[in-house]
Amino acid sequence: MLRSDRPAAAVALALLLPLGLGACHKAAAVAPPPPRAVTVARVESRSLPGGLTASGLLISREEAAVFPEVTGYRVAKVMVEADARVSQGQPLAVLDDALLKSQIAQQTALVAQQQVAAEQAASQAAHIDGLDGQGILSTEQIDQRRFSARSAKAALAAQTAQLNDLKIREERMVIRAPVAGVVLERNVRPGEIATSTSTPMFRMIRDDLVELQAQVPEAAIGQVRAGDRLQVQLPTGAAIQGQVRFIEPGIDSTTKLGKVRIALPVRADLRPGGFARATFAGLSRTAPAVPESAIRYDADGASVMVVDGQDKVTQVPVRTGDHGGGFVELIQGPPVGARILQAAASFVLPGDVIKPVEQGQAGGR
Repeated sequence: MLRSDRPAAAVALALLLPLGLGACHKAAAVAPPPPRAVTVARVESRSLPGGLTASGLLISREEAAVFPEVTGYRVAKVMVEADARVSQGQPLAVLDDALLKSQIAQQTALVAQQQVAAEQAASQAAHIDGLDGQGILSTEQIDQRRFSARSAKAALAAQTAQLNDLKIREERMVIRAPVAGVVLERNVRPGEIATSTSTPMFRMIRDDLVELQAQVPEAAIGQVRAGDRLQVQLPTGAAIQGQVRFIEPGIDSTTKLGKVRIALPVRADLRPGGFARATFAGLSRTAPAVPESAIRYDADGASVMVVDGQDKVTQVPVRTGDHGGGFVELIQGPPVGARILQAAASFVLPGDVIKPVEQGQAGGR
């Protein structure tokens, strides 16, 4: 019996041995591979060369608001339209002066009437000269004639002043340009009544002068000086030369941007409200930056691969700015000091755990 069971046991052992070896191979296959060693860099605060670029709006250097100096009269004629170039003193609009002319005629008659009365009183006062103390007329009568002469003279002056006021109003019935320049806006129509409101009849650009109000970051505005020359790019693609006229003293508490006024040459294509970009040559600024190789571009835009404290990789979208010296400015993205993959083309997917190797360590190996 013992000898007959040995061949059967050997056969069973031969059948079980491959099954055990297969189980060992399967356990070895599911064991996780060790993390890959990948070179990482850090988001750094770097000085970016190549100048400072700042955008802003085109504005009038100085605007002139034209209001009527006399009110209550109908607008008879408007003589210019918006965008017209006018000289100083040129008529812009005319008010209806028919009522005023009637008032001037009436006041002229009153002045003439008062002139006669004043002459009569002066003549009567002259007749009593030398009669003081002679008993021909009482002192009261003598004083009365003299006072009447002085009163008539004062009344004549008052009536004449009123006439002069009406004549000045007549001159102001023509609305004239206070400065030379371009009519930026027209807010009056024939038939309207001229009133003193907050809305001017016309707005003008003095001497056609338009300048750029560029918004410069607080960290860089200290490098800008009045008189600096720079290049201004217009939306049309035209490039013109500008010069810093002055720097506004305040900084916006919300945006942390300062405003720089840039004088520009007189051109027909410079219109207030337009957009332009200024490039300050020779200036540098400090900004968060990463190596250009760290930026990954895909259908969703630019991003970097950030390595967290557990060496896990996460894809973070970024907004990039200027390029310079092999680095790219990060306008929006991970903070300074964050670890990122130095090469965006590394075969690493979001969620992978890696073995990070700092740049210095990688170079020393």
